[in-house]
Amino acid sequence: MKLRTKKFSLSVIGLAEKLPGTYIVKVIANQIVRSGTSVGANYRAVCRARSDKEFISKMNIVLEESDETLFWLEIIKEKDWSDKSELEMILKEGNELTAIFVSSLKTVNRRINK
Repeated sequence: MKLRTKKFSLSVIGLAEKLPGTYIVKVIANQIVRSGTSVGANYRAVCRARSDKEFISKMNIVLEESDETLFWLEIIKEKDWSDKSELEMILKEGNELTAIFVSSLKTVNRRINK
């Protein structure tokens, strides 16, 4: 997952580099780079969690950043600012990662609430 989240971050950066250079698009590009790279960076912190409570806290940050990235990707898609095939691949990966993060949180929450 560390590699996968890093690749996701790199994909988001690559997408942002190809977006049009208008002021508004630059603002959105900045937002998506921040949230998209935060997914990988914060996932690394999850891997160093010392307790279930810390894992849950850090994983919730990853989930929040992943969901925010999906929001910005949807905006880019609806504004038609990017190549559709590349964008669809990044959206698919973002949705898969988000589902994995949700599943991980549910598993840990079930374990600690027994």
